[in-house]
Amino acid sequence: MSTAGLVLGPADLRAAADRIASHVLRTPLLPGPPTTGSGTSLLLKAEHLQVGGSFKTRGAANAVLALGADRVVTGSSGNHGIALARLARTLGIRLTVVLAAGAAPAKAAAIRALGAETIGVGGGVAEREERARALALETDAAFIPSSDHPLVVAGQGTAGAEILADAPDTETLYVPTGGGGLLAGVCLAAAHHPVRVVGVEPAATPRYARSLAAGRPVRLPPSTTVADGLRGQYPGAVPYPVIRDRVDDLIAVGDAEILAAAALLRRYGVDAEPSGAVALAGALRAGRRERAVAVVSGGNTPARLHALTSTRAERLDRADGHLTGAAQ
Repeated sequence: MSTAGLVLGPADLRAAADRIASHVLRTPLLPGPPTTGSGTSLLLKAEHLQVGGSFKTRGAANAVLALGADRVVTGSSGNHGIALARLARTLGIRLTVVLAAGAAPAKAAAIRALGAETIGVGGGVAEREERARALALETDAAFIPSSDHPLVVAGQGTAGAEILADAPDTETLYVPTGGGGLLAGVCLAAAHHPVRVVGVEPAATPRYARSLAAGRPVRLPPSTTVADGLRGQYPGAVPYPVIRDRVDDLIAVGDAEILAAAALLRRYGVDAEPSGAVALAGALRAGRRERAVAVVSGGNTPARLHALTSTRAERLDRADGHLTGAAQ
């Protein structure tokens, strides 16, 4: 799909919400920890309770259902691949997931347990995406990237729309930022709302902060971070202009801050993977007295993935059924 001259808007989010309604959960807002010494607390958008364990199911479902392809190729750090693999199994789609060096083995195992094929490549996210695009062309498959696609961005934006519908007085939204699909989607949801939108990046991969400072997309070298889902090396063609025109701030957080935020979430009963704790780390670093929401973007921890894959993919449906009950 060409993205030249593409303009996404609220109508795309509404269409996405209608399209994916039967495949995703409307996740709750949970009480979170204080962010300042005064005791000011924030809410947590509980996407760790989402079907497939992360917000990625929203964008994956919107793209798969809209495109109607019978064969799909993607590049993923793990959660997008898991989301697509669940959908592919349900819809009878053949799926191949290209994984870069450093991808979490437990996530790769979960993708295979769901019936998808995985292919490993050397290098970083950029090399992964290049191989996935080439493979899609070679096999006449639909290429559905993890963030750089209008249907994916619109699907991810439904999380932001839910937040603003459930907590319209929110002053600031903290959003974990890797490829930028979720941040761009939230920016779309907040297009006509006075809420501040803050993207939070791992300090090792501040690709959006550097790109906005340079006034153009900047490509970074491969990097390592405990937030394995946020290792994107460059802004996507679809998310970049949306983020450029709407984001209010970008914050970088180090691995120690991310791990501390994940530990804090566990004390509040939220079992998030490091990538899912990045937004909270940003809110803690900001330390503002405000009505805020941080997106807990994923809960595919090693323990959860091991529990799921140890009994094969058949048990995933039972696990999500339990999460559905918890979220309602």
